Order: sequence, then structure tokens, then C-alpha cells
Amino acid sequence: MAINDKKTINPFQKLKNEHSNIKKVIAVTSGKGGVGKSMVTASLATALADKGLKVGIMDADITGPSIPKMFGLKGMMESDGEALFPFETNKGIKVVSINLLVKDETEPVLWRGPVIGTVVKQFFGDVYWGDLDVLLIDMPPGTGDVPLTVFQSIEIDGTIIVTSPQELVKVIVSKAYNMATKMKIDVLGVIENFSYMTCPDCGKKIQVFGESHIQETASEMNIDVLGQIPIIPAMAGSADAGDFDNVENKYLDKAIEKIINL
Repeated sequence: MAINDKKTINPFQKLKNEHSNIKKVIAVTSGKGGVGKSMVTASLATALADKGLKVGIMDADITGPSIPKMFGLKGMMESDGEALFPFETNKGIKVVSINLLVKDETEPVLWRGPVIGTVVKQFFGDVYWGDLDVLLIDMPPGTGDVPLTVFQSIEIDGTIIVTSPQELVKVIVSKAYNMATKMKIDVLGVIENFSYMTCPDCGKKIQVFGESHIQETASEMNIDVLGQIPIIPAMAGSADAGDFDNVENKYLDKAIEKIINL
């Protein structure tokens, strides 16, 4: 299967995957970059896998993929001519990413929107995902071509918005929220990342990015706050070392419960 072959696909027709049985599809989105969306996606995946669920991650951030690096995955995905075979982490999480289709992970992807959109569709419909309880889609930031393609082309059971505790949080969340609602996608809630840092000496919580406004913002939009994650240097170290399978994020219990009970 050529990843960039031209297929005639109705942009408003929901894709089917004839090779898999996927029970729930959750998109992890953000209104801007730099909020740790991929870290949240990976944390949700490991937490769900720890509960015995079969989990997959579709890395839809084509121009800035990071999921393979976080799990220490290297190499090239194989194909039998019909579909792609995803990589698996040590914990059994299935992963598809553009970085698993290029020989050099530092090589930039210099594709225009239509080509990227086709690849994203193939990442969902032309992959042997097998039986999955949850497929998490790690979206690129913003409201551009890829989020639009995913929301139009894939049957999404809900989206989780990731943000940070800056003053402009309302604008960040509002963009992602408004796009989802316009596309008739259920917003499951919002997760605030980098909420604070705990001083290793005195234990005091330091609000590095300023006072959190997530509770009031979520209340105005009538959505749930599904977690507030502090800055955890060890978690960043695990991601850099490709050892994210062993990360335990205890701040996402509410998000995990929400996904399981969908």
C-alpha cells in the first residue's frame, strides 16, 4: 500500500476499517501547541492499558510526531499491500505514526494539506488495528486541515481538550470547543497540563504559568475538568528516554473513568 496514493474519498463520508474492530475513538485536541497534548495522549493510553483495555494511538500530528519517540519505537511499519501493521509498545499499545514510515525521523514532512489529509484517513482506515477497546487520536494543535479531516471522516465518540493555565486559556479552549461543537463532536471535558510545580524542598505548589482559570472556563462552557496535571520532570525524562510505557499519571483518573463509561 502506498501511503500517498490518490484515492477518491467523499470528505463527508465516515470511514470504515474493514481490518479492525474499534469500539471507541477519542480525539485529543488543543487550541494551541506547547501544552503537552501528546504527553496527555500517551498517559491516557498507558492508564487504559493498565486497566486491561486494548488501546491504540493514531499519531495524527503528521508534521510534528512525537508518540514513537516517547515509547522508544523505531523502524518502518510493514504492509501486506492491503493495510499497514502498527507497531506495539512493551505494554501492547498499538501505534501508527508518520515517523514509523520514514527512514530518518528528523526528516521534515513537506506535504501540503490534501496529501496530509489522505495520510490521516489511511492511518485510520488502512491499518490492521485488530480488536481495540479505545483508539486515541493524537491531533495536531489548532483547528486546521487535520482536525477538520478527522472530525469529518472518522466516527468520533468524543474529544478531550488539553490546555495550560495561562491567562489566554479561555481563548485556547474556546477554539477547540467551538470547532468540536460545530462538527457535532461530543466534548468529554478538558485537562489542564502544567498546572503547578511542587517545590522539592518545601513541598509548596508553585504556579509557574500563573493562576489557573480552568474551573471557571469549563463552567462557562458546561464541560468537565477531567484532570489537572502538575509539571513532573521525571515524566519528561521518561518520554525522552523512550520509556513512557512505565509512566504512571495519577492525575487522570476522572478522564479514564469518563472514557471507560462512554
